[in-house]
Amino acid sequence: MVGAQFFYNLIHRRNLLLELVRRDFEQRYVGSAAGWLWGLIQPIFQIASWTFVFQYCLKTTMPANGLTDNYTLFLLSGYLPWMLFQETVQRGTGTLVDNANLITKTVFPSEILPIAVFLSSLIHHGMAVALTIVVIGIWDHHLHPLVLLLPIYALLVGGIAIGIAWVTSALQVYLRDTAQAVMVWLNFMLWMTPIFIAEEQVPRKLSFIIRYNPLTYLVRAYRERLLSENMPHWDDLGIATLYATVIFIAGGLFFRHVKRGFADVL
Repeated sequence: MVGAQFFYNLIHRRNLLLELVRRDFEQRYVGSAAGWLWGLIQPIFQIASWTFVFQYCLKTTMPANGLTDNYTLFLLSGYLPWMLFQETVQRGTGTLVDNANLITKTVFPSEILPIAVFLSSLIHHGMAVALTIVVIGIWDHHLHPLVLLLPIYALLVGGIAIGIAWVTSALQVYLRDTAQAVMVWLNFMLWMTPIFIAEEQVPRKLSFIIRYNPLTYLVRAYRERLLSENMPHWDDLGIATLYATVIFIAGGLFFRHVKRGFADVL
């Protein structure tokens, strides 16, 4: 009952949440000439550099029965969910410390801060997805109506990312090395997720590494919705939903348990 009340309260603080999202998005580009365009410029140059290294220098090729033989589109479509996940977890980890004045001086629902970070990141994600759809439409001359399912997958990414950010942000209050540890972990997870290579290229003996990675199912789903006309794999969707639900609830309950001491430590 206590856990249910916790999540019930989150829903009924939507006005405050929307205000935090607006403030977060605006403050990120204070004094910036390009403003929100940096949210697109950074991933574009990231993809361009990775394409140069993996496709032209290392001669990475796509499997013959893959979704596409265009490595740039393969890389871009797989990077989209990771970018949303990484930004939410990375920025969410420091959000409690960054907003310490709100937590210590007022009766403030600190649990909504990582959610606000996710929703702010979701704006960038939406722009990146729209740009990707345009590029695929021009380059491959095809798009399938099932691309409209992408918001569902984005919410599942959010469930996983917010659950983890609740844990890391709470730990950051008590142990300031947490943010550095999260950076190391995210860098490791980037390479343990099938973004740069197809799943078929992972050695069979090591396939368990990506099989137990919840982001594998979402990277796969993004690629299939963007690059093919395949129907969704409902087993994959069920597994991703299970991961997102468990991580979201576990992270929320952990946060609620340790938040009592935030005001004293901050």
